[in-house]
Amino acid sequence: MSKSYEMIFAIVNTGYTEEVMDAVKAIGATGGTIINARGTASHEAEKFFGISISSEKEIVMIIVDKAIKNDVLKAIYEKVGLSSPGQGIAFSVPVDDAVGLGNPNNKK
Repeated sequence: MSKSYEMIFAIVNTGYTEEVMDAVKAIGATGGTIINARGTASHEAEKFFGISISSEKEIVMIIVDKAIKNDVLKAIYEKVGLSSPGQGIAFSVPVDDAVGLGNPNNKK
């Protein structure tokens, strides 16, 4: 039987990816991929949430075993959530198929 995986996306202000990785590694994630990005939030969104929104962002993509997904999301929220200077959000999507994870002989 093959394992189930989830892809976690954490979008944070530039400079907070180390905090994300420290938090998720403590739960059992082994690594991630970082992409530079730019947010497009409007001034109305800033007023609604009552926070200043930085346009420079970084996206951390992390594939984790589905069994630890909720713990990883919670760790990200606690370390760099919207009320922190990192102003991060995180979400997950299921991964239907994956190769290269775990046992190299495992095709799925």
